[in-house]
Formats: sequence, structure tokens, C-alpha cells
Amino acid sequence: MRWTGPFESAAVLTALPVPARAAASTRGVLPWAPLVGLLLGGAAAGTAVLGTRWISSFAGAVLAVALLALLTRGLHLDGLADTADGLGPFRDRERALEVMRSGDVGPFGVATLVLTLLLQVACAAALLATDDGWLALWAAVVVARLAMARTGLPGVAVAAGSSLGRAVAGTVPGPWFAGAVLLCAALAGAAGWLFAGPEGAAGLLAAAVIGVLAAEVLYRRATARLGGVTGDVMGAMGEVATTASLVAAAAFWP
Repeated sequence: MRWTGPFESAAVLTALPVPARAAASTRGVLPWAPLVGLLLGGAAAGTAVLGTRWISSFAGAVLAVALLALLTRGLHLDGLADTADGLGPFRDRERALEVMRSGDVGPFGVATLVLTLLLQVACAAALLATDDGWLALWAAVVVARLAMARTGLPGVAVAAGSSLGRAVAGTVPGPWFAGAVLLCAALAGAAGWLFAGPEGAAGLLAAAVIGVLAAEVLYRRATARLGGVTGDVMGAMGEVATTASLVAAAAFWP
């Protein structure tokens, strides 16, 4: 495993300044994505808490979602919109991939983007109005990067013409991914228990599972329709995982 991987992951998945020499490859992008999620989630949660204290829980939620979009250059949101345009209307595989590569956002993409952001803000605001709900926001961002890392496992098909998909294919060893999942689950469970008791730990873990499952549904749909994953699909999986996790946490949070 490349120990320059965190820099490589940050260079591709965030807008953070990274030394060019330390991020010359893309091999570490997906294996270290959960670590990047931990940092991004902490920044979003901290911003949300400050916004809630100074203004309101709604303002805190908007600021957190806006910060995530800024720190990721909106790439995952762009991937979500492009994937919705590709998978939404009835098109053959070649035409769907062509639409996703075009860069234009169609009605399916716009509707998906707006509804997703509304859900994220609404659920984050509901969580921030409760004690320690910021934990669920932090966890949702990490879950999103776990879902993205899943696309780097050996055997995952890559759609035709996806340069990023080819670059990161097979870069996440199975044991490494399993270890990342267990470590993230342990951290979420411990943090939830510490701040919100056993119900909080159970709520965080349940929300994480639902987020991962939602991303898995998208992954399987994209693989069947497109013949494999693309960079857009990876970003879309992250946004779907974030949203589903926030919705579940808002429903389950004690």
C-alpha cells in the first residue's frame, strides 16, 4: 500500500492544496478515501455546530452542505447529476455514456441534484436541532467515502471510456477494505456510545448500513446499465450514501 496515498486521495477528492510530488499517482485515491472522509466530515460537523449556535440549525445545515461542496469542488454533485441523466431516461448503453461525458446537465440531473441537496439540508437541520446530532453528519460523510472505496475492489467492472475508472480499478485490496469498514464501524459505535449512549451508537451504525446499501443499489444499477463504473458513478454513490445515511439518522436519532 502506498503511503503517499492520503495525498493522492486528497488531491483527487478534495480542493485541498497537496504537494504535486506527493500526489503524482491515482493509485491511493480510493484506499484512503475513508480517511479523507473523516477529515471532511469533521470540517462539516464543526461548521454545522458553529452555524447552529450562532444562527440556527437550518443555517448550520446549509453551511455544512455548502462547505462540503466547496471542499470537493462540487465533483461528487456533478457526478450525481451526470449519472442521473445517464441512468434516468431510457437510452442504450453507448448513448447513456455519451450523455454522461457531455458535461451538460439535463432535467433528470437537475431534479436529482435539487432533491438530494434539499434532503441533505433538511435531515442535517433536524439532526443539528438535537443533542449530538452532528455525529450523524460526520459519520455520513465517512460512509460516503467507504461507498466510493468499494468501487476499487478487485473484480469491479469499469465502463468503456472511463479514464478514472481504469486508473483506480483494483486498487483496494479486500482485506484493506474490510479493515476500513471495521475501523469506521468501531469509531462510529464508540463515538455514538460516548456522546449519545447505546441508542446513539445503534442509530449511527444503522444509518451507516442504510447509506452503504443505498450506494450498493446504485452501483448495481449502473453496472447493469453502463457495463461498469465511471468517475461520475463513484461520485454519485458518495452523494447517495450521504443522503440515505442522513435520512436514516434523522429517523433513528434518539
